[in-house]
Amino acid sequence: MSYLKVSEVSKRYDAGSLALEDFSLQVKRGGVVSMVGESGSGKSSLLRIIAGLEVQSAGVVHLGDQKILNPAQKLVPGYDEIQLIHQEYKLYPNSTVEENIARPLLLYDKAYQKERTAEILELLSLRAFKDKKPRQLSGGQQQKVAIGRALSIEPEVLLLDEPFSSLDAIQKRDLIEELKEIFDALEVTVIFVTHDVDDALLMSEELLIIQKGKLLQQGNVREVFRKPASAYVARLFGYLNLIPGAEEAYVRPSEVKITSKTSIKAEVVKQQFLIHYNLLTVKLEDSELFWKVDDPSRSVNVGDEVFLDYQKEQLIQF
Repeated sequence: MSYLKVSEVSKRYDAGSLALEDFSLQVKRGGVVSMVGESGSGKSSLLRIIAGLEVQSAGVVHLGDQKILNPAQKLVPGYDEIQLIHQEYKLYPNSTVEENIARPLLLYDKAYQKERTAEILELLSLRAFKDKKPRQLSGGQQQKVAIGRALSIEPEVLLLDEPFSSLDAIQKRDLIEELKEIFDALEVTVIFVTHDVDDALLMSEELLIIQKGKLLQQGNVREVFRKPASAYVARLFGYLNLIPGAEEAYVRPSEVKITSKTSIKAEVVKQQFLIHYNLLTVKLEDSELFWKVDDPSRSVNVGDEVFLDYQKEQLIQF
């Protein structure tokens, strides 16, 4: 059953540009969803509307049975139950880690404030840094403080707006894995926005693809990968090889096998060394088509002739 529900939301700015058009989505309680889309696709506008911080042109947002009011309908915009975390950490520079996390709790009972802050410090492994100022922390640690501050008031929903864009690959990977475990343990509902598919896959099993303000596809990672709804969705996961003589039928480089059998003949024209395999560019015999092929054995060189094969059930068609 859906817990967070966005129904036919549209957003048009004064200049006439359309950020969102009839956008609908549903997220179950405790669900973690990764939203992937290019810059300018409407992701940030959607999060602000969900959080009750921006006025939509049409549509409605519900959290459970509660209608989320926008700033034109609510004197003080926003909800404690829904916390939006930005790319910029927005920490108080002259306050310690402990003080930053405790700030949303200033109006709460002092004993609870102290207990809850200690819980968050422990949860995010920040106890050793509680007396440090933000400038004394790494980017990953600062982001954890921002998330800890949001978690301090026990929200029902966390909205993460490309929070790791300024982190290096190692920091980002480690932080995503750590946060995923925390979100699962807390059973908090999360929408994680990113333009990086790898980050999205690390964070959750459910993907939501957005382009030009429209929802293109939502579903399990494997389903979206195997049965993309469009060429745009398919290409988010990497290269596509067009099947000779077929209309709108493709195979991914990872699904193409180099074989000794007589099948599709090709010549290797380029080789690129990647982390887990060599990426080959091959020209198909008697064709103007070039394919990308993964070579995990790193045994094929430029100029070699190879035979290629694939399974028909691995074809992608739109």
